[in-house]
This record gives sequence, C-alpha cells and structure tokens, in this order.
Amino acid sequence: MQFIVPDAAQRLGAAGPVSGLPETLRHALDPRDDFQPIAKPGSADWLAHHAETGQTFEQFLRARPNRPDKHRRTLYLLPLGNFGQGDALPLDELVRFTAVFFAGEARGLPPLDITRLRVASRRNPSTGQLQLLTSDLLDLLRNSLPDDAFALLGITMIDLYPDPHWNFVFGQASLSDRVGVYSFARYDPKFYGGAPAGNSRRLMLRRSCKVLAHETGHMFGIEHCIWYRCAMNGSNHLAEADARPIHLCPVDLRKLQWSVGFDVVGRYRQLREFDLQMGFDGEARWLEKRIRFIESR
Repeated sequence: MQFIVPDAAQRLGAAGPVSGLPETLRHALDPRDDFQPIAKPGSADWLAHHAETGQTFEQFLRARPNRPDKHRRTLYLLPLGNFGQGDALPLDELVRFTAVFFAGEARGLPPLDITRLRVASRRNPSTGQLQLLTSDLLDLLRNSLPDDAFALLGITMIDLYPDPHWNFVFGQASLSDRVGVYSFARYDPKFYGGAPAGNSRRLMLRRSCKVLAHETGHMFGIEHCIWYRCAMNGSNHLAEADARPIHLCPVDLRKLQWSVGFDVVGRYRQLREFDLQMGFDGEARWLEKRIRFIESR
C-alpha cells in the first residue's frame, strides 16, 4: 500500500482538541513553522515498506498505555556486555538524557555479562559481526524488571537481530511489558570500517540519544509517527535514522505530556542545556526558537 502524506488538517487533527488545555500547552502544540511535515518516502525508507496509518492522540488514549505512577516511575538503563569501555559512551550521559527527555527519574545499573546467559546469537552474513537475538534479551529483561521501574532499557554495543529473516534491528521494545533493548553498534563509525573522525563521539552520542528517545517512547505507548519529522519516525537505514530530529512533534509531545505531566517549557530548557553541553548545536537552536515562540504568545 502506497503511503499517502497527511495534509495540514489531518496533522492538526491528530493532536486532538486543544480548547480546554492550559494556555502554555496549547501554544506548545501549535506547530507553526517549527515542525516539518513528513515527506513522501524514498524507495528504501520505512514508510515505503511498512503500511502505517499513524496514531492520533485520541487513539493513543483509547489504547490505555502504561503511565508512570508513584510506585513505578523510574527508567532504568542496564548495560549488556562490554559497555563503557574504550571509546564507548559513558552511561551517565545516557542516563541524564533519558531523565531530561522523559522528565522523570532515570538510573543506571551495573553491566550484565551476557556470555553467562542463554541468549541466542549469530554472525551477520553480510558484516560478519556478532549479533544477539532481541526476543531472548527482552525475555531476560522482563525477568530483571525492578519493582519500582516504569521501564527497563537494555543498552549494548553488540549488534542485534529480531528474527533470522532480518538483517539487523537498531532496537526493539515491548509496548506492554515495559522493557526494551537498543544497540548502539551501528551508530559507531568504526562499525563500517571507517577511521574515527574528530566528531565521532558526538555523532555516536547523538545517534544513541535518538534511539533511546524512540524506543523508550514506544514503552509509553507511542507508536511510529507519520505526521511530522519526529523522533518517533520509523527508520529502515542509518541515513533515515540520522535525518530524524531528537524532538517530538506536537502529536507525540502531547502523548508524553499526558503520560508524565511535565511543564513543556521547563522540559525544553533542560533539553537545551543538555544539547549545548553535548555539542548538539542545531537541536539547541531549535529548542531556543521553540521556547521563544511559546513564551511570546
């Protein structure tokens, strides 16, 4: 089925009625020119191969998604395998991003040695790289879920595959079981045999923050976005993933705000501070512009 790009009325309608919302939130959901409509997919892109009709805010509510409460509110990050060694990303930066993006509490756990566990693996027939089966990892995470966890996020520098028929997957999460696993292996330029550049670590961190935002968003019940360029867009390949912004579109911002109840401008300010410290200058400029728009109304 060929993907039909939603029109402006459909994009606005997907965010749901806003007349009864607080003034600041109403302004935050007004896209103006800060959010780019999703484009017609290329032949290799996600929407060219996956028939998705999109999830409106009202459909999101009817699905009765998981929501943090006073007993289960912490997002845990569990490193799987040799994580944080050599040129890998420090866990504390990923934990901080997770806490800011989802406006809640996030904590890191000690790394888990997966060589001692029953996790199926293979050598990718194209790259020769070791890969782990995501279904086994998700089962492992379900059995390791802390009592106070809203979700448990497994993170690894080992490549992943979800099924013998698939080449690879960047990550996979369960919408209902509050667990997910994400690999940062393909976000490292060295994975493809390239020499590390001066900005390799910043590029890898930015890519990793994107997959954390995307897959963790699924655990809040947020499905793939077809309305705007958004952190929740699906991706079939690295170039498509790189093209996604880190921020949420108005439709998905409303879903997360409903789930958590954060102050939108306060969250944007914290994200801007994180982006500035990490060198994500383009995203920081976008956030500054968006904050000015909301506060000027």
